[in-house]
Amino acid sequence: MKAPQLNEKKHEETELITQAQRAAFPHHVKYAISKFLNMKSHSLGSDKKPTADHHHQARLEHPLPAVSVAPQTKQVYETNCKQTVRLPPAPLNAQLVVGDLGSGASNMKLKVFKGTSLMTENTLLDLPTGLVAFHMDQNEPRTPAIAVASGPFIYVYKNLRPYFKFTLPPLEVNELEQEVWSQAREDKIDPMSLKEMLEGIRFLMLEPQDMESFVNMHKQQPIRRQTVITCIGTLKKNMADEDAVSCLVIGTENMEIYVLDPEAFTILSKISLPSTPAFMDVTGQFDVEFRITVACRNGNIYILRRFLSMLYQFHSDSKKPKYCIELSSHAVGLVRVNKNIVVGCTQETLHGCTQKGKKLWTTYLPASIVTMGLMDHKSRGFQAVLVGLANSEVHMYRDKNLVNIIKTQDVITSICFGKYGREDGSLIMTTKGGGLIIKILKRTAVFDEKDTTPGPPVAQSVKLNVPKKTKLYVDQTMRERENAVAMHRAFQMDLYRLRLTAARAYVKALESNLTPMSSSASEPLKMNAVVQGLGPSFKLTLNIQNTSVCRPSMNLAISFWYDEKLYSLKTSFFKIPLLVPGLNYPIDTFVECLSDKGISDVIKVFVLQIGRANPLLTAHINMPVSEGLALC
Repeated sequence: MKAPQLNEKKHEETELITQAQRAAFPHHVKYAISKFLNMKSHSLGSDKKPTADHHHQARLEHPLPAVSVAPQTKQVYETNCKQTVRLPPAPLNAQLVVGDLGSGASNMKLKVFKGTSLMTENTLLDLPTGLVAFHMDQNEPRTPAIAVASGPFIYVYKNLRPYFKFTLPPLEVNELEQEVWSQAREDKIDPMSLKEMLEGIRFLMLEPQDMESFVNMHKQQPIRRQTVITCIGTLKKNMADEDAVSCLVIGTENMEIYVLDPEAFTILSKISLPSTPAFMDVTGQFDVEFRITVACRNGNIYILRRFLSMLYQFHSDSKKPKYCIELSSHAVGLVRVNKNIVVGCTQETLHGCTQKGKKLWTTYLPASIVTMGLMDHKSRGFQAVLVGLANSEVHMYRDKNLVNIIKTQDVITSICFGKYGREDGSLIMTTKGGGLIIKILKRTAVFDEKDTTPGPPVAQSVKLNVPKKTKLYVDQTMRERENAVAMHRAFQMDLYRLRLTAARAYVKALESNLTPMSSSASEPLKMNAVVQGLGPSFKLTLNIQNTSVCRPSMNLAISFWYDEKLYSLKTSFFKIPLLVPGLNYPIDTFVECLSDKGISDVIKVFVLQIGRANPLLTAHINMPVSEGLALC
């Protein structure tokens, strides 16, 4: 499979890096960043536009850990579940909105950046756990609102001013606990009796001397059980336009998902899940058809659709939603690419699945996944998944193919791609140490098709230019089809005959001792010959070895058979001394070539044993052609 590859010669990018020179804050201190689109200049400050020709520095107070993007904004955000949502294109002068968590207990702010310069900031009342931008009405000008999720509340800002506060509905309170506190309110029960009845709650952690003051402080307050928000997203109401009205979709700690009306902020739909949602991706329109993909803390992904009670579908014999993807490990990121789902897991793997849960592919990564984001370059029709790894690299995948690798100075903790300022292709990343990196893709960049999959080269898959079938080929094919059985039988018969002939020749050679190795169990011998010289004189060396384990060989002799008109041997008969097992015994003799006609012949060597008529072994030596004449 082929995947688009960035052409290195035509790919230019501008990198703006800011590193905060401050001591590290606790791990729970995180940021929420959003590129706020279509903001009016009078509410943001200066109209100075960011360009790729200048380098700016933004002083960030705390590290920025991860990325997340929302409709009508480009945003960088992380909660404990590292939520990731979609990023549509934005109009000119897109700006960056940052949710600063401060020290974790105070100094929480909502900051707006233009380029890398801080434009405005607003104080937040509590720690933000989610941040999205959405259009809540049809009023002109089309200015999006910012929704900040914090605890059980959603704070809505318009023109960066507080506009509305939504509170999640309280959960049901235990009847026994409510009755006990009612008695405490009426002074019908003492603190020690209250302690005995309220086991396992925060009241038991108090010292005995502090219990009475705690009861007096809280007994007049109503009993409430409140959940918190874990992830947030947006869903178009009834139109698919970029600036259409959108509903808020929120996931809560008590394993529920709410869909809120954008104008009245009432609950349009409520869904219960088997586990607490950690990541959420929303697509479609609420009044038409939509899908909500939720990755939960139990290691499963649930796909909810608008059928059967608006969202939730069950099997007749199961309590799970109809479409459930069971992962081998917990999810650390979720991105939707077209109609497929790409999920990163804690086992350093990246999985691709269909909407119905069928696994398409799996890619193994060199390091753990820190954050994930979607790269959607709509003007080029290019979509890819950006994966930030713990080894300070950002990998770009299209399906299972690795398209590009971006190396950074620090671990990337958040990432998003989209329009920022006047640039359509901007990549915004934050680092673990508090740095902000902005890379701008050149508008004339070319995406080349290259084969990035491991395996054989591309040329191997190119079809050969095979000539057309000739009449002879067609006739032979027809003959093979008509006489297939007879041809197979004839082939098998010839093969059996060949094997029989080879076996007979081998047995004959063994029985006649015509091989250079002895087949006798009593006298196991091995011999090889070496011929040296150009002629007419040759030196013939025979190497004889006893291959037995511990039995010596004796009473042996060597004799030669040759054409006396062609060759003359100085010594044609040798008596061999006792052969010790394992040692090599060289025997030399000289051969004279008597012919000047440039011909050669074979000299046969026989190893004999006194008292036996047949030789122990035989060697055939092919003599080379003599290159000179004998001197008289």
